[in-house]
Amino acid sequence: MVALKKVNLTKAFAAFDETWNPHIGGDINDFQVKLTKLEGAFHWHHHEEEDELFLVVKGTLRMKLREENGGDIVLGPGEYIIVPHGVEHCPVAEPTCEVVLFERNTTLNTGNVENERTIRTPKRL
Repeated sequence: MVALKKVNLTKAFAAFDETWNPHIGGDINDFQVKLTKLEGAFHWHHHEEEDELFLVVKGTLRMKLREENGGDIVLGPGEYIIVPHGVEHCPVAEPTCEVVLFERNTTLNTGNVENERTIRTPKRL
């Protein structure tokens, strides 16, 4: 028998302080629910094969998009955006926000760019 557990987002976000470092909250087939805190701007990138869902729990997230993709979209608590694979984007937290991500378990947080913010093996909550 499998033991199921509920997740309290407030407590889960309180379990870590670092920003731009996704934590795995759960697995759904080949997908993962990841929790992350964002502060300031990330960098422009895209994902070759993976779509991403960004659900804002707390704070404000500006998803910077190129004009051909409609330009910037500002999200507040309870709002989400799905960024399709191949679409260049740059998340900007204004000033700090808590976000739930839903994406394939193969998704690298920095997409096609590798730098000091690249997290190859996210921590589990």
